[in-house]
Amino acid sequence: MAVKKAALACSRCGSRNYSITASKNRTQRLELNKFCKHCSKMTLHKETR
Repeated sequence: MAVKKAALACSRCGSRNYSITASKNRTQRLELNKFCKHCSKMTLHKETR
C-alpha cells in the first residue's frame, strides 16, 4: 500500500500547521477543524500536496 505525505493548511491564513500521512486510495481531500496557532482559533484545515 502506497503512502504519501500531505500538509493541512488553514483556510483563513493559509499557513501549513499539520503534516499527515495519507493513503493514495482516497479520492477526496481531507478537511478537519484544527487549532491554528497563527489565528489563535479553531479553523477549517484542508489537505494540500
